[in-house]
Amino acid sequence: MSDAHSLRRTVVIVAALNLGYFGIEVAVALTIGSVALLADGIDFLEDAAVNLLILLALGWSLAARARVGMALAGVMLVPAAATLWMLVTKIAAPLPPAPVALTLTGAGALVVNLTCALMLARHRATGGSLTRAAFLSSRNDVLANVAILIAGGLTFVLRSGWPDIVVGAGIGLLNLDAAREVWTAARAEREEALT
Repeated sequence: MSDAHSLRRTVVIVAALNLGYFGIEVAVALTIGSVALLADGIDFLEDAAVNLLILLALGWSLAARARVGMALAGVMLVPAAATLWMLVTKIAAPLPPAPVALTLTGAGALVVNLTCALMLARHRATGGSLTRAAFLSSRNDVLANVAILIAGGLTFVLRSGWPDIVVGAGIGLLNLDAAREVWTAARAEREEALT
């Protein structure tokens, strides 16, 4: 199987996994009132969109891929903005989410994101800023899911909404950093395409 075909197949599988778990995580987040799960769920939708855009752009020129990479950096800011909105509303009423549902949903997300990150790690050097965006998103999501598991445990022990709020803010910061890295890689590709 060629590298390009393998990458396309991987991107399709990753997009499908992300889209499927988006629905699960957002439904649970809204049911139990979790900032962290909502931010992570929205991030699953963003990851699915990123991977579908990558699939479309794989055969394009370096300059065109660089433009898409720069656009993806902007798309990656969407979960950070959604997290900020939920944080503001949750800080006003920091009720704790259901800790068992928070932990189990976070564990499921960890399995999905770890699977995606391992699949994409094989291709992170072959597709430029686009596959770098997908890999960074999945890697950051694994870290976020570990934090969600910790928040679930702390919520169970402390009966407080603050662990969930803090983790939700952390997920937003991870998304901002990934967007910066993708923007930097895409700018470097654009400059290379211009020379």
